[in-house]
Amino acid sequence: MDYQVVLSPKAVGDLEAIVRYIALSNAEAARKLGQQLLEKSRELSQFPFIGQKVPEFDDPNIRQLILKPYRVVYRVEEEKKRVSIARFWHSAQENLEL
Repeated sequence: MDYQVVLSPKAVGDLEAIVRYIALSNAEAARKLGQQLLEKSRELSQFPFIGQKVPEFDDPNIRQLILKPYRVVYRVEEEKKRVSIARFWHSAQENLEL
């Protein structure tokens, strides 16, 4: 059974901000990056544990996928068969907050 992939309000805000910022100089690149980040997130429905553990947290259910320079940070909720995308985080940003 596939996992349901949901985006948190913070993740939606992150994605909107990323796309808006990049669109200032290249609308097509912004659209492509937004699609790539969403496609990467959808992969988690089949393979929720494919990402590595997030070093900032000591929790095996908080994981990340890398699409340089971005990190797709998510939480696996096995009992609910759900993957919650917590943040789309640029690697240059400090202090990851969920």
